[in-house]
Amino acid sequence: MASNVTFIGAGNMASAIFGGMVHSGYPADAITATATRDATLAPLAERLGIHTTTDNLAAIEHADVVVLSVKPQIMRQVCETLRESVQKRRPLIVSVAAGLSAETLEQWLGGGLAVVRCMPNTPSLVGAGASGLYANPRVSDEQRVLVGELMTSVGIIEWVEDEALLEAVTAVSGSAPAYFFLMFEAMEEAAVKLGLSAESARRLAMQTAYGAASMAMQSDRDPGELKRNVMSPGGTTERAIEYLEQAGLRQALDGAMQACAKRAQEMSAELGKG
Repeated sequence: MASNVTFIGAGNMASAIFGGMVHSGYPADAITATATRDATLAPLAERLGIHTTTDNLAAIEHADVVVLSVKPQIMRQVCETLRESVQKRRPLIVSVAAGLSAETLEQWLGGGLAVVRCMPNTPSLVGAGASGLYANPRVSDEQRVLVGELMTSVGIIEWVEDEALLEAVTAVSGSAPAYFFLMFEAMEEAAVKLGLSAESARRLAMQTAYGAASMAMQSDRDPGELKRNVMSPGGTTERAIEYLEQAGLRQALDGAMQACAKRAQEMSAELGKG
């Protein structure tokens, strides 16, 4: 029998996850989602066949897994409302909220709980996500497997054994879609200067990124070797790569990711005081 999974919050990320679960064959009648308005929930119930309710306490009454997917700023209030029921039921807690440590969540929920933190990214909305996962010591091997099944329904997963590494995950995948969108913007602008239409430049850049990522994922060669295979001596690609290296692309990316990880650390400290 499938574990009963309740999502507290039915925003874009939660919808992506339970939608992926259903499309991957997880029983819809084992999934419940909550939101503050019926208008938000009705289309989900109709499209996916899951249970929905505006009553968080009723939703977790029979839950084996509770996925916390509300905004970090209101998480404490939500957790404290659920505390008594969670302590009676003692489900596995999964949080997709950025910046809130497993210890903080466990404290707000009354302590002694198995907690998994998940750092997904927005491509999860199209089934191409990359999520980092951390489990506190109370999470069993069976619970790890279950969470893995839930999250692989929207992309790949990587477990980290040190919770602090979720800040690195934020830098390399959580925030990183925006890095690539910035690159698309810049490539489109440059291509327009070279005479292409914005529409053509955008399609070519995005398809090239998709193709390069697909090649890299299917190859047993590292990115450096794949890069060199495109570079003919004295050719156009070599000239472009030399310019990017001289312009400091590596240093810029390193600085951006360091800044991202530092801000994730700061946010965790700020939210933990809330």
